[in-house]
Amino acid sequence: MLVLSRQRDESIMIGDNVEIIIVDVRGDKVRLGITAPKEIPVHRREIYDAIQREKAQKEESQADQSEKPQTPESTKDS
Repeated sequence: MLVLSRQRDESIMIGDNVEIIIVDVRGDKVRLGITAPKEIPVHRREIYDAIQREKAQKEESQADQSEKPQTPESTKDS
């Protein structure tokens, strides 16, 4: 883990296209501004974790459905 010290209005670059700006510091809270391309999702960690759990549940339910034996269709005499 890289640990950096920054003051208000200073920033950190991640790669060439993600910038994190220190907007404000109040007590033990830091406000960050994040500039990133739209194709890079940016979430708070608790939201990211919830999205990952939802994806895992969806994949699990799809896997469960694909593992269920298929019932043969009834044949009709014409």
